[in-house]
Amino acid sequence: MITLSLCMIIKDEELVLDRCLKSIYDVADEIIIVDTGSTDNSKDICKNYTKNIYDYVWNDDFSAARNFSFEKATKDYILWLDADEIIDEKNKEKLLNLKQVLSLDIDVVTMHTYMDIDECNNPQITMVRNRIVKREDNFKWVGFVHEYIEASGNVYDSDICIIHDKIKPVSERNLKIYKKKVEEKQIFSERDLYYYGKELYCNRCYNEAIDVLEEFVSKGTWKDEIIDALCKIGECYLCKGEKEVGRKYFYKTFEYGPPQGEVLYKIAYSFQDEEKYDIAISWYEIILRLPIPDDCYQCRNICCLRFNPHLNLCYCYFKCGDLKQAYYHHKHCVKINPNNPCVKYNENCFKLIMNKNKV
Repeated sequence: MITLSLCMIIKDEELVLDRCLKSIYDVADEIIIVDTGSTDNSKDICKNYTKNIYDYVWNDDFSAARNFSFEKATKDYILWLDADEIIDEKNKEKLLNLKQVLSLDIDVVTMHTYMDIDECNNPQITMVRNRIVKREDNFKWVGFVHEYIEASGNVYDSDICIIHDKIKPVSERNLKIYKKKVEEKQIFSERDLYYYGKELYCNRCYNEAIDVLEEFVSKGTWKDEIIDALCKIGECYLCKGEKEVGRKYFYKTFEYGPPQGEVLYKIAYSFQDEEKYDIAISWYEIILRLPIPDDCYQCRNICCLRFNPHLNLCYCYFKCGDLKQAYYHHKHCVKINPNNPCVKYNENCFKLIMNKNKV
């Protein structure tokens, strides 16, 4: 059986730390905590689970902190988690089984990450990440923000799922780091430009985001990231009220690969927002004919591929006066997530309509 070190970097995570560590402590053979400057109760919480707590002077570099945590590990393999992540009982059992059977010639183990869990415990966003690495391979983290493990070799793709349950709202932390690097005249890599633009978008700095993402697209070599950048530019223009311009960027993504459901959803919703329901319907219907992709190394907004199109088709058909089609798509929503507030509201509306028609 392999041994496993859990390595985490934290700062002011008292709201989620106990939940995280409680879910994983009996799987890890050691727990390494690197604190980057907590002023709350975080370190005291960690003391309930481990003595291996290290202070690290924060230097605006997430990779440096994560690499420091990896250097403290002593077991065969290293698992990393963020403080707002947990592993449920079903997947913990899978991880315990993996420890029993994993061959020592494996260098990297991937796991699924589930985000934005809905009322029926369905993930709205999924992706696959390198979660466990062989310690002696000495893999390093790369990138001062939105860091990743530069790992290679013999990869085992597991079906284990980690749940990312974020509580803190979007902050300016990452954006401030990027802006500081800009002030320091640091030359941004292609990847840095991409994530800097996305941080500007998330913080509603739409004009700046457009400029940075345009620069990335002009230099970009990764098709998936170019598609996402073009989509984010389109969304910036939508937020600025320039829907036609925004759609031009969505259409431009088709030059780099097959139409993606998430992009088509943005196009459809922009027409719906303009009350052009017949056009919106045609785009939503296209999405439902697309297969759900198996490759989830990129973030996939699963809700944009099935649930949301059905929900919005229900609305659009209702606005067009086609109650039969509206109800058809409503029933699909019920199958996926009957506890969604919009679905519950629609259910009551349809009951009232049916009762009225009976009378």
